[in-house]
Amino acid sequence: MLKGLTVAAAALLLATSVNFAHAQAARDTIKVVGSSTVYPFSTVVAETFGKGGKFKTPTIESTGTGGGMKLFCAGVGVGHPDITNASRRMKKSECEDCMKNGVKEVVEVKVGYDGIVIANSKKTGLFKLAIVDLYRAMAKEVEVDGKMVANPFKTWKEVNPALPAAKIEVLGPPPTSGTRDAFLELVMEVGAKSSPFLKALEKEDGKKWKAYAHTIREDGAYIDAGENDNLIVQKLDANPSALGIFGFSFLDQNADKIQGSEVDGVAPTFDNIASGKYSVSRPLYFYVKKAHASVIPGIPEYLAEFTSEKAWGKDGYLASKGMIPMPDAERKEFAAKAKGLTPVDCGALK
Repeated sequence: MLKGLTVAAAALLLATSVNFAHAQAARDTIKVVGSSTVYPFSTVVAETFGKGGKFKTPTIESTGTGGGMKLFCAGVGVGHPDITNASRRMKKSECEDCMKNGVKEVVEVKVGYDGIVIANSKKTGLFKLAIVDLYRAMAKEVEVDGKMVANPFKTWKEVNPALPAAKIEVLGPPPTSGTRDAFLELVMEVGAKSSPFLKALEKEDGKKWKAYAHTIREDGAYIDAGENDNLIVQKLDANPSALGIFGFSFLDQNADKIQGSEVDGVAPTFDNIASGKYSVSRPLYFYVKKAHASVIPGIPEYLAEFTSEKAWGKDGYLASKGMIPMPDAERKEFAAKAKGLTPVDCGALK
């Protein structure tokens, strides 16, 4: 069996085999890391799964999408997570890191959709924002009189005369967050195209344009609030003048305290996100190590629970928690991929 292998390769193969041979004894609980946005959904699935009594309730850790990918792709074996949640699709570079570290077969499961909301306390007025307003308020540099300058705007009224004269103060996710990645793509990139200088730069130098579009100001107007979206909700309740950026489910679960701003005239409601009317929305995923599925007890059964109609269907318990269900054809497609443990093609990723 080991003929033709180097001593080092044989030792590695043997060590991996031993690890898996003793995996059940070493760990009998599924370990999930990743996105803070997907966290509440995977938690309720884990709790429902654990109540079945056959397997232990999986442990779910909110590390952020980027942090989860690093942990997930670090290696194979019981010392590494089995699943990582993601509020954006896996990047090609992350998939390649997985491969380099021996995580050869990664199963991609899209689970639903989510809106990114810009919310504030119900103790103050509702904001009606345009994507360009958000870009001009959040960008580190903006165009003024044909030149890029350090963002001079201190109040929302300076950004747009129709907005309140309130200080710009936005609590949002850190660079490791998939919500931040999606906000940059869906809001900052779109808003940057309102600048004639940046619109022209996009054609001339895409990298330089992206650097402008993706750089958030660091003068205190934007506050990195960490990966705990519930903490942002609490801070908004305590500071009615601030806005917060997070997934729709946190707005849905805290509708007694906070309200979602309209973006380009559309409110962040379940129906508006599901129909595509609300533009600041993105798909949600989780990724599974195929190598762990036959070793760590309960992984296929956990996947079956997550992809069941009673969980992610139109009337499923995840919809009641704020996740926007996928269309029937997508649910069927990804349920089959989860059941068949179909690996994602790194080459298909960006």
